Amino acid sequence: MQGPVQPAAAACKPVYLTLDTGHMAVAPLMAEILNKHQVKVTFFAANERTQEGDGSLGAQWAPWWKARAAEGHEFASHTWDHVYWRGDVPAAPGAQQQFRMRPSAGPLEGKEFTWSAAQYCEEIGKSARRLEAITGKKTLPLFRAPGGKTSPALLAAAKSCGYEHVGWSPAGFLGDELASEKYPNDFLLKKALRDVRSGDILLAHLGIWSRKDPWAPKVLEPLITGLQARGFCFQTLREHPQYKAWIDAQAGSAPAKPAK
Repeated sequence: MQGPVQPAAAACKPVYLTLDTGHMAVAPLMAEILNKHQVKVTFFAANERTQEGDGSLGAQWAPWWKARAAEGHEFASHTWDHVYWRGDVPAAPGAQQQFRMRPSAGPLEGKEFTWSAAQYCEEIGKSARRLEAITGKKTLPLFRAPGGKTSPALLAAAKSCGYEHVGWSPAGFLGDELASEKYPNDFLLKKALRDVRSGDILLAHLGIWSRKDPWAPKVLEPLITGLQARGFCFQTLREHPQYKAWIDAQAGSAPAKPAK
């Protein structure tokens, strides 16, 4: 059965739902809900550990990602090993900027490293290339740093090789990473329906290990239908006014190499 038709683009209030990877156990149900309600999202993907043991960008999940591309969703990098920025390394005048980084996935999980801008760009690009290989669709020239943790120098490094950072709106933090004992699903749903405004970038995940009462898919469907009933429509970041010009400018060009 066809889901409800969203309001006409000219009349609706756009919001931008973005989904980061996670343990992936709820990903199939989330995809069903998105398809049912004709909602297109932007996925930010890293190769994170999943409940099945395969990485979220591994062979097991490749058909799932390819199906999402066929449905018209957009894709962008969340770094390959879900690498957190930990701090800028003080550099001598004229020296190359370096960063303290810590992967939270992959074989080097939990270890801290000092990376150059070129190494960080490679980390972003690895995820983007994997997404393109398994979906057959060019990724957006965007990325999201795990935890949203960045510095001006890190953002400049990523932009120098063709990637603009995307965070989320204050009301767009949907709370699926919070403890369910303190922030139950009903509370998070009501908060989002009350606070989300036109133009907001919303953030949720494809499964959170620490939350005992999963946010998805319980909150996802009533959130979608509740926002649609309030005159909102869902668009991808390709259409976001803050990023559209950047995406258009990067179209067809290979990511640049960061300055040495």
